[in-house]
Amino acid sequence: MADERYVNRGFGLKQAIGGQLVRDYHSELVDRMRAGGFRLEIGSLTFRLAREFGFCYGVDRAVEYAYETREKFPERRIFITGEIIHNPVVNQRLAEMGIRFLDGRDRASTYEDLREADVVILPAFGVPVEQMAFLRRKNCILVDTTCGSVLNVWKNVEKYAREGFTSLIHGKVDHEETRATSSRARKHARGHYVIVRDMDEAQLVCKQIEQRGDRGEFLARLAPALSPGFDPDAHLERLGCANQTTMLSSESLAIARRVHESMVRRFGAEQAAERFRAFDTICSATQERQDAVHELLRSHALDLMLVIGGYNSSNTTHLVEIAAERVRTYHIQNAACVESPAALRHQPLGSRSETTAAEWLPEGPLVIGVTAGASTPNSEIGKVVERIASLRGAAVA
Repeated sequence: MADERYVNRGFGLKQAIGGQLVRDYHSELVDRMRAGGFRLEIGSLTFRLAREFGFCYGVDRAVEYAYETREKFPERRIFITGEIIHNPVVNQRLAEMGIRFLDGRDRASTYEDLREADVVILPAFGVPVEQMAFLRRKNCILVDTTCGSVLNVWKNVEKYAREGFTSLIHGKVDHEETRATSSRARKHARGHYVIVRDMDEAQLVCKQIEQRGDRGEFLARLAPALSPGFDPDAHLERLGCANQTTMLSSESLAIARRVHESMVRRFGAEQAAERFRAFDTICSATQERQDAVHELLRSHALDLMLVIGGYNSSNTTHLVEIAAERVRTYHIQNAACVESPAALRHQPLGSRSETTAAEWLPEGPLVIGVTAGASTPNSEIGKVVERIASLRGAAVA
């Protein structure tokens, strides 16, 4: 870009920071499991690792950019607008490197305090249009790590807005990526958005499209998920579907089909073809990790499944959702959650708080499935496997 204070490519410092990245996030044990057919036997335990897991390209790139930024600007104040990815280990490491967070966790770091000499990292999720405009007015050096898959969604949502279509976004209204995406729908005067979390909320939209729903109920239930001034009578006549890139692909596709059916009922097939658009915006890495869990469950009889990743990680939560349909599944953040054979700290599916599972690791032979979200480094996977083996008195050679 013409603005030299805006960085949207790496600094070419990978060689300088490569060793540090390996030390922080690499796992020789995970390499061994991959080389051994994604399988590891330790005593009476057999670990089965999903064939796609952990850091995706976009996450790897974002973390690399953050490390390069610290290397490039050793004397500058460096900030990041929020979590670079949804993994507590990675974000804590950035804090240890002196990168300050602007999301409220550090009260001394505020947007108002930013100066022209400061460097601000934009996370993999991206930032809303209004936030970007503020940072540009501050004239800071901006390092953009926004994932390419997210940028692709933005491009389509902005096109919807230009052409007078309302964006129907399958996502979580409080997720950083969805907030950034929905803001792109407002870049043009005719642009509006409605965010739906699941099929139940999509059904509310469908009832309004078909003019058989309760307008008051719709506006009340979806209030936080609607663009300012949203009028269901006017803004549901032309719709373009998009989604948060880490949602369940099957659910996104089902929602798109259901909304299309309502458009056909309301306007007829010929007009619906002009009034409705949809495209698949689930990122390939998210899909690959979901597919790998399905394959693991089809191919092997598991006694239990561990999904490793941040509790606020959407893509990790969906891996839990897939596995929990078939086998006893625990979502853990890291090896510290593995306390003893009688105590495992985890976050149950649908919960926002951690709890402890008792007697989760019974005696005798066990086959344990393992996978990790796209924001989980291999080092954490390796530590979990080592920790569980140690509970059985076995050491990983």
